Amino acid sequence: MNSIIPGEARGPQNAALPPKMGARSPLAQLLHALNQPLTGLQCSMEVALAGPRTPEQYVHGLREGLELTARMRALVEAIREVADGEEERNEAPETMELKALLGESLEDLKPVAEVKSVHITLDGLAAGSPAVLRAGRRRLVTVVFRLLESALSLAARGSALRIETGGGAPAEAWLRVRWHAGGPPSAFSRAELGLLVAQAGFERAGAEWERERTENRETVTVRLPGVAAGGRNS
Repeated sequence: MNSIIPGEARGPQNAALPPKMGARSPLAQLLHALNQPLTGLQCSMEVALAGPRTPEQYVHGLREGLELTARMRALVEAIREVADGEEERNEAPETMELKALLGESLEDLKPVAEVKSVHITLDGLAAGSPAVLRAGRRRLVTVVFRLLESALSLAARGSALRIETGGGAPAEAWLRVRWHAGGPPSAFSRAELGLLVAQAGFERAGAEWERERTENRETVTVRLPGVAAGGRNS
C-alpha cells in the first residue's frame, strides 16, 4: 500500500546542487525525435512500392507503418502541448506555496500510486520559511502534475518516489524528484514525453531543469530562483 508522508529535510538546508548541464531545448528534442519515425515511414512506403510483395509482407509493412504513425502522433501531441504553453505566458501571476501545489498533485495521483504500490514521501525544510512561488497558477499546476505523473509512471512497482523541496531564500529555492526506474528509458513513451513537456513548462516560467540517471536511479532537479516569490524574475 502506498502512502504520502510529509518528512523532515535531511542534510543541510542549502546543500549545493549539481551544475546545470547544457542540452537541447525540449521542443528541439521533440522535433528531432519526430524525424526518425517520419523517415522510417517513408522508407517503409518506398519498400512497399518497389516491387511485388506477398500478402504477409504487405501486412508486416502496414503494421510497421501503424507503429511509426503512433509514435509520430504521440510526439505531435507533446509538441502541441509545449506550443500551447506559450499561450499561457500572459497569465496573471499568483503567489503559491510549492509544497501545497505538490500535495494537490499527489492527492490526484494517489490511486495510481496505490495500484503500483509506490511509496511516496514529500520532504520539505525542517526549519525556515516554505518555498513560495509566483507564476501563472494554471501553468505551474500543469507542469508540476506532469512531472510527478511521469515520475510515478516510470517508477518501478513496489519502489519509492521521493520528492524534496529546499532553499532558505528565494534565490536558492529548488525541487528534486527521485525514483527507481522500472526499466530502460524509452524516448517515445508517454511518461518520457511528459517529462519533456514538464521541462519546457518549468523553463518557460524561469526555472532551471536537470535530469540525471545512475544505473536505475533517476533524479530530476528543478532550480526555482526565477519562479520563487522575491526571486530574480518575480
